[in-house]
Amino acid sequence: MGDNPQPARHLRTERHGATLVLTLDRPEARNALSLPMLVALHDAWLEADRDDAVRSVVLTGAGGAFCSGMDLKVLARSGAQGTDADRGADRGTDRADRARLAADPDLPWKAMLRTHRPRKPVIAAVEGPCVAGGTEILQGTDIRIAAESATFGLFEVRRGLFPVGGSTVRLPRQIPRTHALEMLLTGRPYTAAEAARIGLVGHVVPDGTALRRALETAALVNANGPLAVEAVKACVHDAERLSEADGLALELERGLPVLATADAREGTRAFAEKRPAVFRRA
Repeated sequence: MGDNPQPARHLRTERHGATLVLTLDRPEARNALSLPMLVALHDAWLEADRDDAVRSVVLTGAGGAFCSGMDLKVLARSGAQGTDADRGADRGTDRADRARLAADPDLPWKAMLRTHRPRKPVIAAVEGPCVAGGTEILQGTDIRIAAESATFGLFEVRRGLFPVGGSTVRLPRQIPRTHALEMLLTGRPYTAAEAARIGLVGHVVPDGTALRRALETAALVNANGPLAVEAVKACVHDAERLSEADGLALELERGLPVLATADAREGTRAFAEKRPAVFRRA
C-alpha cells in the first residue's frame, strides 16, 4: 500500500497519493521517543509544509503502538536534571543528531508539535498505547482516530515528572477543564471509549483499522481546495483565543482572499458542470 517508502531512523515516511504517512518506528520500545526519531520527525513536518503535492499528513506508529512517550530508561541514565542532549540520547543517537540539537534546542518541541503548527492537516491513527509524550503529540494533531484497544494518558505525575510537551496549556483548551485536570493530576490510563467521550479523539474503530480510516479521511481532505483547507485550519487555530468579534474579523481577513482565487472559481464551475474540481493552488 502506498509508494516510495523511505528508510529512516526510528521514523518511516511513505507517500499515499497526496498524503504523507509518518510512522513512528521503534516498536521494540513501543515507539518511545528518541533523539533520532525527534530529528527525523522535525524534518518530516518541514518537508510536508514545503511540498505542495502533500495535501495531508497521517501520523501513526509501528508494531501495534502509537507512542509511549519519552524513553524513561534514557531519562533515568541522565537524571531528571540532565541536559536536553542527555535526555534525548540513546544508543541510536549519533553525533549529527547531537549537533542538530545543540544548534536548535527547540527541535524536540517542534517535532512534538509543541511549537510548530504544520500547514497541512494532520490526522492521527492510534493503535495501542498513546501515553505520556504520545498523548502530548496527539494534541498537536487535527483529526484523531483510535482503535478500540488504544490507551491514552499523561503518566508524568506518577513518576514525579511534569508534562512539558504542552499538555497543561493545550489539554484544557481541547477538552472540558475538569477532564483535563483529572487526566493531568491522576496519571491514570484512559480507554479509547473514554477518550472519545471526553473529546480527546473523534472516532473509535476496530483494532487494526485506524490507519485505513485515517487514509480514507485524508482522501476526503485531499479532494478539497488546498488553499481553502489550509486557510480554514490556520483560522481555526488563530481564532481560538480571540473574542468572537475579533475572530469574525480574522475569518474575513483569511477567507475573502480564498474566495478570490482561481481555485474558488474552479470549484464553483466544477459544481455547476457536475464534475470533479481540478485545483491548482492558484
